[in-house]
Amino acid sequence: MKTSAPPLTSPSTTTETILKIEGQHPLSGEVKISGAKNSALAIMAGTLLCSDQCRLTNIPNLADIKRMVEVIAALGVNITAAPGSLDFDTRHLSTTEAPYELVSKLRASFFIIGPLLARLGEAKVPMPGGCAIGARPVDLHVRGLQAMGADVIIEHGVVQAKIRGNRRRLQGTKIYLDYPSVGATETLMMAATLAEGETVLENAAQEPEIVDLANFCRSMGAKITGDGSNKIVIQGCDRLHTTDYPIIPDRIEAGTFLVAGAITQSEFSIFPVVPDHLLPVIAKLEATGTKVIAEGPNRLRIKPQGILRATDIETLPYPGFPTDMQAQFMALLTLCEGSSVVTETVFENRMHHVAEFKRMGADVKVKGNNAIIKGVPFLSGAPVMATDLRASAALVLVGLAAEGTTIMREVHHMDRGYDDLEGKFKALGAKIERLTATL
Repeated sequence: MKTSAPPLTSPSTTTETILKIEGQHPLSGEVKISGAKNSALAIMAGTLLCSDQCRLTNIPNLADIKRMVEVIAALGVNITAAPGSLDFDTRHLSTTEAPYELVSKLRASFFIIGPLLARLGEAKVPMPGGCAIGARPVDLHVRGLQAMGADVIIEHGVVQAKIRGNRRRLQGTKIYLDYPSVGATETLMMAATLAEGETVLENAAQEPEIVDLANFCRSMGAKITGDGSNKIVIQGCDRLHTTDYPIIPDRIEAGTFLVAGAITQSEFSIFPVVPDHLLPVIAKLEATGTKVIAEGPNRLRIKPQGILRATDIETLPYPGFPTDMQAQFMALLTLCEGSSVVTETVFENRMHHVAEFKRMGADVKVKGNNAIIKGVPFLSGAPVMATDLRASAALVLVGLAAEGTTIMREVHHMDRGYDDLEGKFKALGAKIERLTATL
């Protein structure tokens, strides 16, 4: 008995976006720094506090921004987008429940819980998603909202909050944060703007993005003092009015380009920046032997000096060295003469980039939350995979400095937080291009 062979089928093919980087090309010129991602996301949530219309400008073109637009639009807000700006009409805000399929992709979308609760009296927000770089729990947000008079339960992965009893507004109170969490500080500060009475946040986060959010809220009539310090005082208002507000420049993007100048030994300028926001990064660059020159109040120039010396860094809440610059600075340290130690104190599991650095010839050993880096004379291009947002930028940096060709996969991580990173590097003279590869 004969049996027929199964028909021949061609294997299915899939495609993936990759970055191809040809290393060791000098950079020169100037880079325009985009608006701050972390400011923009929090301030977008803050538009829900306004019962009118708001315009935000200097908005970066990022995947995370587009996701946040989808989350807020799902609540009944009409959003009009133009290059670099977003207009929000929140007069018809009606939905108190954010869709899981959107929130699960973006951690910052959890920020809407404070404004929703303050404005509508209740909120249902799924536990957030985003980069897989640590637990980053929401317990500080929850305890703070409970202290302000909300009943909060977490059920089936959804945080459900409702103002307690027959009250229509949250109640001002004194809240001590066990840790100066940026997200908790932003959530509670926003909720307090429409609360009844005075709210005091002790051990608050001091990041520039907190100050930017407070400035935005003040532009709508909120009464906030102390932002930028560890004690923020908010006097609640009945309502907030319309505003037109520009987002500050992104200090992490600015820091990434400064490190790019150092690692490629290239001289170029970046603008606009707020130099005070970059002090810890500038200090550590200078410790490696690299000069950073102020060319104006919002313009810096990176001036490598032909040598790179090892230095230690420890990530800390602002005004310490930012955890969001840890991977990029470690990339630089792989080529610094001597041994360096990087200590990560803000997030656990934030050293996935080390394995990719080692593929390119770096000498790095990880022990707990410490990485010991011994500088090597050169790195070699290799196929690498981005594991999170900042790791993707770090791999671009080592690719620019390495001998030969580097191919980076999982480019979507980079697109979450960098506005046309490869385009900006191309304009400086880098040999970098985005391609579609068949897998």
